[in-house]
Amino acid sequence: MKTVMILGGSASEVPVIQRALEMGHRVVLVDRDEHSPGFKENVIAEYHSIADREKVLELARKYSVDGIVASVDAGVRPAAYACRILGLPGISEEAAFMGTDKVAMRIRLKERGVPVPEFYIVKTKEEYLDAVAKFEDTCIVKAADSSGSRGIYKLNDLADRADIDYAYDYCREFSSTGELLIEEFMVGPEICAETLSSKGVCYPIQISDQLHKEPPYFTDCGYSQPCTLDPAVVEEIRRIAIDANLAIENYQGSSCTEMIITKDGPKVVELGARLAGDFMTTAMVPLSCGVDMPGDVVRIALGEDIDPTHRFSKGSCVRYFMKERVGTIKQIVGVEEAKQLEGVWRVEILKGVGEEATPLRKSSDRLGLVIAQGKDAEDAIRIADKALSMIDFIVE
Repeated sequence: MKTVMILGGSASEVPVIQRALEMGHRVVLVDRDEHSPGFKENVIAEYHSIADREKVLELARKYSVDGIVASVDAGVRPAAYACRILGLPGISEEAAFMGTDKVAMRIRLKERGVPVPEFYIVKTKEEYLDAVAKFEDTCIVKAADSSGSRGIYKLNDLADRADIDYAYDYCREFSSTGELLIEEFMVGPEICAETLSSKGVCYPIQISDQLHKEPPYFTDCGYSQPCTLDPAVVEEIRRIAIDANLAIENYQGSSCTEMIITKDGPKVVELGARLAGDFMTTAMVPLSCGVDMPGDVVRIALGEDIDPTHRFSKGSCVRYFMKERVGTIKQIVGVEEAKQLEGVWRVEILKGVGEEATPLRKSSDRLGLVIAQGKDAEDAIRIADKALSMIDFIVE
């Protein structure tokens, strides 16, 4: 039996925790939220911030851990730091930094010839206004070091000074460094390439089609696998995903590389040096192709070999409840009926009775989701949409 420390215990990380336990390992779970779903599993619970690298190192020493898994951005750098100090397998600190900082990542990819959109990095309001003025019609404003769709805004009218000022204030609120990324608005299908890197080799595992709420905010509405693009485009996506991971020197770990397929070809939106969130890797990949990504990230953290071979070819998807509800949730109806549909793998309620439903501007505003498996992606989407149509959140 080995000891694995997992940083982050949200619902989408639970499959990693469960696989580690099924593999016979002792699991130390670190999350400052005592109500995180991961603590319901048979774990050693430590209620601390996963962003505190010295605490992560202290706990790793306390339990003599054999590997550390960070499934969310906040834990990636502390995990890399502790792995270096303790000589454990894991992502390097440089790759951890590049994979959690949009500015550093974007600069490195451009330097290494990986296709990215036109962009500008700004620190002051004056620099921001100068950067916005370089675009003709529209552009995207992003907090440099945020995640979960927080701090992203589309400027639709560059003559609207009030909207430009609002975007600056809104996005800076989510930037701990104060830096913003101003980039071209790309038009085309958006995908996410999930990869595993082991012992210096990067393996593209699966590619997801992504669906967003209409701008100006960019809340993800859902994902489906495998992506439905032309095979030649899929091969180009796979090549770019490998190039992007090697560019930031991500040789040992997982990643999610988001791209938009423009008229000039795929361009990298961003690369996260960790598992894709929203159940894309922890649920959708095993359901669509049989690759054990939850188990593989544990194996990688322990320095063990992985097998990226697809076992079968089916479809899977995640679809979120996107009917906007604002107010106090009084009742949630239709959940049990939705769970009974053939092909529904999971129904997850993210905000319960008594909690506040808010406008859909970021990932944490979403109310619930359905995960489904079908004979192909289209079938999985049909099943999930039917299940969602049976669910409603009654607010006051």
